[in-house]
Amino acid sequence: MAEEIKAAEAAGNFIYDFIKEDIAEGGQYEGKTVHTRFPPEPNGYLHIGHAKAICVDFGMAERFNGICNLRMDDTNPTKEDVEYVDAIKEDIAWLGFHWDDRFYYASDYFEKMYEYAVELIKKGLAYVCELTPEEMRANRGDLSHPAVSPYRDRPIEESLSLFEKMKNGEIADGKMTLRAKIDLNSGNFNMRDPVIYRINRLHHHRTGDQWCIYPMYDFAHPIEDAMECITHSLCTLEFEDHRPLYDWVIKNTSVPAVPRQIEFARLGINNTVMSKRKLRQLVEEGHVAGWDDPRMPTLCGLRRRGYTPASIRNFCEKIGVSKTNSVVEYSFLEHCLREDLNL
Repeated sequence: MAEEIKAAEAAGNFIYDFIKEDIAEGGQYEGKTVHTRFPPEPNGYLHIGHAKAICVDFGMAERFNGICNLRMDDTNPTKEDVEYVDAIKEDIAWLGFHWDDRFYYASDYFEKMYEYAVELIKKGLAYVCELTPEEMRANRGDLSHPAVSPYRDRPIEESLSLFEKMKNGEIADGKMTLRAKIDLNSGNFNMRDPVIYRINRLHHHRTGDQWCIYPMYDFAHPIEDAMECITHSLCTLEFEDHRPLYDWVIKNTSVPAVPRQIEFARLGINNTVMSKRKLRQLVEEGHVAGWDDPRMPTLCGLRRRGYTPASIRNFCEKIGVSKTNSVVEYSFLEHCLREDLNL
């Protein structure tokens, strides 16, 4: 345990170094205010893993006298709920971080996202595709063979007309998608003409039934960041392979800013479930008393268990930020609590 504590406390923060370089003289953001964001999806309660992301996003802004937005990533209406929005805000405030008047929803930008999608079509950089999800997977190709879409060379005017029909509810769910026209032979499969819009007739918790097409995360995320003039978009390591697509969207649309995406490793704790889907299952099947059950790794569960905001922030600070996934012993979190309580 002593060795783990020593190693954790020696952990560095490469993101700090990147940002420091970016805002220095001659850097990409010289003279600009560091602007980050924390963008949770409102489909569950925050857990200890989210605490690290919160501390990174809000903490980096604080260290550079910058600002951090809180944005609900509500582009997928499937399991989003106002209950989760309220709980997320409560947990972040409990940790001691504040977003002031910078609270947003991804759905605030639905109209602009649609306009940027139309812009891509007009530039010949997006097209309406009629392949089903199964057909798309079958035609995805491999490292030796390119992906295939018979609709890739569809005329621009035809794609514009079909995309408008998709928006107006004239096309059935699953019949058509809008795909970015990038590179069907790319070694990065995320760049093989990814779907950027799909038809999904579901009631949205904010926009109701106004929209029946919704943007995919990889298209929406960079636009949201750019609309809010984010300088540094900090996210977990699984999005590293998605960064070329993030940059492609920024480069090929007339968004008002150019954010930089930086990825860091997720927080892993031994013998601890960190999946919102699995945690929701525990709640829905009655295995626990609720999201705030003291046995749960949710922030509200840890709060009921006696954990303090300072102990959790201290834990996240000591484990540091790296590019390498690792697992921390739960006992180290307990150590941080004892340290805060002077036990």
